[in-house]
Amino acid sequence: MANKRKIINDPVYGFITINHPLLFHIIAHPYYQRLRRIHQMALAYLVYPGAVHTRLHHSLGAYHLMCLAVNELKDKGINISEEEEVAVKAAILLHDIGHGAFSHALENHILQNVHHETLSLQIMHKMNKELNGQLDLAIAIFTNQYPKKFLYQLVSSQLDVDRMDYLTRDSFFTGVSEGVIGYDRIIKMLTVSNEELVVEEKGIYSIEKFLVARRQMYWQVYLHKTVVAAEAMLVNILKRVKELINNGNESLKTFGAIDYFLYQYKGVLNDEVLNKFCELDDIDFSFAIKRWSNHEDFVLKTLCKSLLNRRLYKIQLQYNPFDISEIKKLQQSAMQRFGVDESLIQYFVHTGTAINTMYKTEDEKINILFKDGIVKDISTIDNPLIHQTISAPIKKFYICSLE
Repeated sequence: MANKRKIINDPVYGFITINHPLLFHIIAHPYYQRLRRIHQMALAYLVYPGAVHTRLHHSLGAYHLMCLAVNELKDKGINISEEEEVAVKAAILLHDIGHGAFSHALENHILQNVHHETLSLQIMHKMNKELNGQLDLAIAIFTNQYPKKFLYQLVSSQLDVDRMDYLTRDSFFTGVSEGVIGYDRIIKMLTVSNEELVVEEKGIYSIEKFLVARRQMYWQVYLHKTVVAAEAMLVNILKRVKELINNGNESLKTFGAIDYFLYQYKGVLNDEVLNKFCELDDIDFSFAIKRWSNHEDFVLKTLCKSLLNRRLYKIQLQYNPFDISEIKKLQQSAMQRFGVDESLIQYFVHTGTAINTMYKTEDEKINILFKDGIVKDISTIDNPLIHQTISAPIKKFYICSLE
């Protein structure tokens, strides 16, 4: 097994090499294989038909970029042992293992107030028991408990291989060229100073491009108004189902993994919940929506049929909150059109906010190493392109209505 080597042909990077027994174990595990059945971009394929790639694609892509980054750092004389190298690769393979069905769209709606990174860590601990502690170091890196902070930063920071892959991959599969970043040049510019990840001074423009590409991808793809409308519809379907179940309705069972979370889940995260969660994927929800599209409840049936046939909410976005009178007008119109009363209008007229931040200064920083040895956060560098807008969050208000 030690010399076994596997290559995977990836449409974005070409051949990806897997060459360690622990990495084989991870990829072959049912928890990892589940990622094949979860779309990376949830319902974005309703706007960009090519965006049907999965969490597994993304995980393997991030792993490939990690291999490139580790090799680059080793070439620059940075000390990374074989054990650390395998551990950081294992950590990136497992960084999204806790994503649920339809990824971010349903996060906090299946398991309330449980972030996918919390679930990833729980699943890693579970796998670690099966592997007799072989993931100890990977977990220490993933949780930033390991002295070499740069290993953690490669997995999770403002400039990690996770972001580099999803921007590259999502722009490839959507065809949105604004998301293209020079990931290969960024990786070539990485180095380490005081055990922290830094970018050499000559890489500044590549980092600017990366930050701008990320912001543009958010508005053009991730927070595209039609994607926001579709995801709001999905959330409202689940909300309506839970409302009907709370009123004693037994007719919503799908006889699949989803039923446990609709009828039995008590809000406590334990081993049983984790096992059930790992049985759940996009297919369960897609099947449920098809099944519920024939349900006797008018609201549920209407929402499910609309989502299946891409008759989505009409949506408006703007920088200021919507006027109450405008919302009331839309509500009155929908109540007449659908013949529903005020208690159900939230399912036909729905308001919310979308926020896009390019660079969070209070989080991890992207540090630039200058030739004289000084390290500066990129947001403090006097450069007109990024200095003004780099960390200002943009908030938009939206209103959705079914027509």
